[in-house]
Amino acid sequence: MSDDATTLEQTAEGDLPAAIVKRDDGVYFDAEATAVSCVAAVGQVFLGGAYFAGLDYAVFTRMLYNCGPELPANLAGQPLLRFADSVEPFHAVRRALYKTVKVIAGEAEYYFEPVFFEVPDMPPQPARLKFDEFVADMWGKGIRFGIDAPAVRDVIVSGRLARIIVARRLNVVQGRDATIVEVSRDIHRSNAPRETPDGKLDLQTFQNRFPQVKPNVKLLRKVPRTPGVRGFELSGVVLEPPVPRDIELTSVAGAGTVIENLRDGEYLVSAVEGFLSVEPGSKRISIGPKIISREGVSARTTGNLQLTGEYEEFGDVQDQRSVDGGNITIHGNVFGNISSRGGDIALGRNLMGGTAVNADGAIRVKGVASGAVLQTKRGEVSLARAESCIISGTRVVIGEASNCEIMADEVIIKVAEGCAIAARKIEIIHAGPRKQSEMLLYTLVPDLTKFDRKIAELLPKVSQALRDGEQRKAEMDAITSQPEVRNYLNLATRVRKREVILTTEQEPLFHKMATAVGPSLRAVAKVSLALKAAQAQQEQAQQEVNQVEREKNALMNGSRCTVHMLTGDVLARTMSFVPDGPPPYDRPAKELKAKVRGADAGMTKIFSGHVGPINWAPQAD
Repeated sequence: MSDDATTLEQTAEGDLPAAIVKRDDGVYFDAEATAVSCVAAVGQVFLGGAYFAGLDYAVFTRMLYNCGPELPANLAGQPLLRFADSVEPFHAVRRALYKTVKVIAGEAEYYFEPVFFEVPDMPPQPARLKFDEFVADMWGKGIRFGIDAPAVRDVIVSGRLARIIVARRLNVVQGRDATIVEVSRDIHRSNAPRETPDGKLDLQTFQNRFPQVKPNVKLLRKVPRTPGVRGFELSGVVLEPPVPRDIELTSVAGAGTVIENLRDGEYLVSAVEGFLSVEPGSKRISIGPKIISREGVSARTTGNLQLTGEYEEFGDVQDQRSVDGGNITIHGNVFGNISSRGGDIALGRNLMGGTAVNADGAIRVKGVASGAVLQTKRGEVSLARAESCIISGTRVVIGEASNCEIMADEVIIKVAEGCAIAARKIEIIHAGPRKQSEMLLYTLVPDLTKFDRKIAELLPKVSQALRDGEQRKAEMDAITSQPEVRNYLNLATRVRKREVILTTEQEPLFHKMATAVGPSLRAVAKVSLALKAAQAQQEQAQQEVNQVEREKNALMNGSRCTVHMLTGDVLARTMSFVPDGPPPYDRPAKELKAKVRGADAGMTKIFSGHVGPINWAPQAD
């Protein structure tokens, strides 16, 4: 017997690798053996010239590659897994029956046709292929995975001619990346038209452009990544799928949110009540008292805005849209109307043809305001440059102003050209006309009529009290000038001062004198009380006059007009205002413009010309 034949017999008789166990009732895999050791063991059998008769290809594939159908229920948990009836030698005569296989693009193609044994001195003898031998032959030809067992068995049993795909590569199944999904409707905007209290729809205002959420609301949920399924080449080489990408909720968790691990998954939850904002780059979600927008305000994106919280916009306000709220910051250009009920209005760029109105707070424009209205009832208006604007506020500070109408308590401008300015305090570095526009200055001086009227009412009281005091003093002098009264008073004064010591004989005489002048002394005491009362009335009335005078002078001292250098003709007048009334600058824009561009009766010219400087303050009476 040849060496090859001996090896075949040894393998078939039971000299098998450790992962394979041969018993009388069949051939088994050790259930604890690894897939790698099972592949090596099968390869050793096949390459040793044997094959597995009665092969269960499904169990065979599951143990070698851990893929395909699950093991039958009766095999689960068993220490040995039966996959063949026996190990038989695969003789060269039988192996010669199997042809080559063509592999193209992960598929193995085989042509089935009648086969014959070559017998010496005899014609070829018909033969039949066996599926179990086919598996062993394919292994030797590099096809170690993916044989289509039903199709091959069918062709072999039928004996028909056929060219079929006998094995296919198993492509990897891609895994699924981890994702984050929304779980709350509270984070969704509603661009439906807002319904007004009368039931009508405001087509220029959206229903809920900036969502507001309560605490402890689930906002986002993490969907964990799903691993892919490995594939196999026909050679049995493993094809590993790419590892799916993971994502953490921490990447989108901003201020005002927390991450909670609950029984049904990991969630991003709101920690506070507030407005929800999403950063454009990182997609980080934050919740806070301020509304933050980066899309701009327009008819397309937001419509008109009526806001309940602070608002910060990184885009432009376009299409003459309105933004109503409090503490408003716009980083882009404004081509619309900004209205704040309090806090500051801060515009990072330009205000073009729109309005900025604040009920209680400052207005600050870093860029240019052109053809705009800027008004605050209480606060400062500051601009780098203003052109053809109407401006009012407690204090107005401008770098360059041209063709503007301005009214305030205090105005400070570096360069003013062709403006009409009215204020209690005016301070300008350079001032002059611009083309056809005059440079007009109005120093607001208080209407002192009320104070003069009050002083006129108090002065008669002072004079009357003075006259009453003089009359009472004359009455007192008339009584005290009587000889007996004068003598008694002089003596009593000396006795009281112990300048004179009365003897026992003199005391009765002293008491007799007191009795004689008693009625006169009582009259003096009565007149003295009336004199003091008149003096107190005079002092009180005079103090009231002095207080009114101080208030009057304080109001007068609050007005002044200073221009350091003139660049052309400047006309300066006074303009009176009522001190106890509303602020003189608190008026509609059209009325303000007419006020500072007109000339009212009672105005006093304080300067006219082109040679400066101007340094004027009212003089006290």
